[in-house]
Formats: sequence, structure tokens, C-alpha cells
Amino acid sequence: MYAVRYELIKTCKQSGARLGRLHTPHGVIETPIFMPVGTQATVKAMTPEELKEIGSQIILSNTYHLYMRPGHDLVKEAGGLHKFMNWDKPILTDSGGFQVFSLGPLRKITEEGVNFRSHIDGSKHFISPEKAMEIQNALGSDIMMAFDECAPYPADREYVKNSLERTTRWLKRCKEAHKNTENQALFGIIQGGMYKDLREQSAKEVLAVDLPGYAIGGLSVGEPKKLMYEVLEYTTPLMPVDKPRYLMGVGSPDDLIEGVIRGVDMFDCVLPTRIARNGTAMTSEGKVVVRNAKYARDFTPLDPECDCYCCKNYTRAYIRHLVKANEILASRLISTHNLHFLLKLMEQVRQAIMEDRLLDFRAEFFQKYGYEL
Repeated sequence: MYAVRYELIKTCKQSGARLGRLHTPHGVIETPIFMPVGTQATVKAMTPEELKEIGSQIILSNTYHLYMRPGHDLVKEAGGLHKFMNWDKPILTDSGGFQVFSLGPLRKITEEGVNFRSHIDGSKHFISPEKAMEIQNALGSDIMMAFDECAPYPADREYVKNSLERTTRWLKRCKEAHKNTENQALFGIIQGGMYKDLREQSAKEVLAVDLPGYAIGGLSVGEPKKLMYEVLEYTTPLMPVDKPRYLMGVGSPDDLIEGVIRGVDMFDCVLPTRIARNGTAMTSEGKVVVRNAKYARDFTPLDPECDCYCCKNYTRAYIRHLVKANEILASRLISTHNLHFLLKLMEQVRQAIMEDRLLDFRAEFFQKYGYEL
């Protein structure tokens, strides 16, 4: 018995979209779902209560950052990540692989693992598949990710092939080292870059390791959207129907809808909170860059169709003033709105799957938001 179990409720008759439920030790998640990212045990500018109010069912936290600061031993001493950050719903932790590989010249990859220097103080560290499991077991997340190598884009074929084969070997070591299978579910990650046959090879190898769920990694790393959708189109059909499919690091409204249409169940991205800190809001009529002068005397809500706390209580003019004055409240209000917007979007997507009209919903949403079909 796995700690996490997927239940398929319905497949959309218009597309490959799936409506489902993910049963975890900290509650049931309705899928498809967007997961807000709380890198350092906090979704930036948001309290756990606010996250629940806007409909967050699960959040993501980051193994690398929590290992560097405050340290996984301290989190374990606090009673685990849920207690430490006062969040009683499910948590997914990524393995730290992506962050370590993003360090570029500060890291060196070997078969054993990755040697790297801290982005905080330059101190030397080493993360292996075993270490990634030890850290995540200490954090106590509901879903933990295997330590993988995320190939950059573009990357040549030979590099990607070696990289995905190492990812498979590391996955087997992760499964071996995972110490808490009854309370924590380990997900494997399919790599293979933009090469169809390498994606197929990776899927075959990764799926041969029996796990409760699988992710698609190595996308949304700078490739054109069209290419990402193409890779999804031939990768998701290779994945088991009775287990969740997680597309890592994807969070723009069009990508969420296109991903769901291609059979993805779970998404995460820092996008909604990151652009909020730059003064950009996602609205039903497209992006609003609220710092622009044209909003100085705009006394309407960020999004007239939205019922979040921000839109019910404040105007674009006021929020623009906060952004221009570098007030912290600007980040809080726009973050609240953007996350609410994406969580609401996923709710509408689930409803559209239920009614077998997801392609119609996409056409309506894209037209309003300003996307081209």
C-alpha cells in the first residue's frame, strides 16, 4: 500500500483530460490541481490561513533551500515541515536536483551525486540520491521527488541520453534509500529532453521502478511552448492511467490548460507570486501590469470578475500606488489575487472536464485572456 493513491473519476470526452482525486496522509486533493510554491517553507507573502481561504489544496516546498537553511535536522526537531510552518494539508517537496543543477559553475556532477557550493555562503556540500531521501524523510512531506538530473535546453543528444540514464540509476538508489514508505510517497521523474525516442527510453526505465506517481521533468526550461506541448503529447500516453502525472515547473494559464488537455494532473510554478512582486496581475482579461501610468486613476478592481479579498476591497489605482511606493502590501495583495486566479482557473477546468467541454472552455478562456489558439 502506498502513502498516496490516485483515483480516476472521469476522462473528458473532448480531450485526454482527467478528473481525479489524490488521497494523501494529509487529505484528499481534487485534480487537475495547481500547487503554490513555498520554496523556503512559506509561500512568499502569504499565511497558511490565506492559502486555505483561496482554495490551496497542497503546496510545494524545496529540499535544497531547506537543507541549506534552516537545515533538515532542525525541521525534524520541530516535528516535521507541516508543524514547522503550521500547514496541515498535503505538502510536496522537490528533490533539490533542479536547484543544484541551476548553480552552473558552482557544481560538479559525478555518478555518486553532486558536489556544489552554497549560494548563501559558498560553503561546500554534497547531495546524492541517498542524501535527498534523508532530507525529505526528515521534512516529512506527503510526496517526495526522486533526485534527478535536469538536462538544460538546448542540449545535445548524447548529453541527454547519459543524463536520463543516470537519472534512472539514481531513481533506483532513491527507492532503496526511502525510509518512510507508509507516510511518504516517492515519485519518479521522466527526463529525455526534447528527443522523442529518449523520452520513450526514460519513461520505460522510470516506469519499471514501481512507484505511486510519476512526473515529467526537463520541460519549461526555455524551449518554445509548441515544443513543450509536442513532448507532452507523446509522453503522457506512456504513463500509467491509475497514477498521478505531474508536470514540473509550469504555471502560466495557457500552459495549465494545454497540459490538462494532454492528460496532466498536477502542476507547480513560482510564476504567480514572482510576477506579483513585480506588480503584474493575471486577470480574466489578460495580464495587467499595474505599475503602468494608465492605472494611476483607475478606481476599478484588478479583475472585475474576481471575488478574492484583493479585488473585493482595493482598486488598481491604490495597488499601483503601493507598487510605486515599494510597499510590502502590494506583494501580498497581488500574490493573493494571482494564486486565487490560478486555483479558480483549475476549478473551472475541473468543472469543464465534468461537463465534457474542456476544448470549448479553452477557446472561451483564450479569447478573453488574449491568447491565440
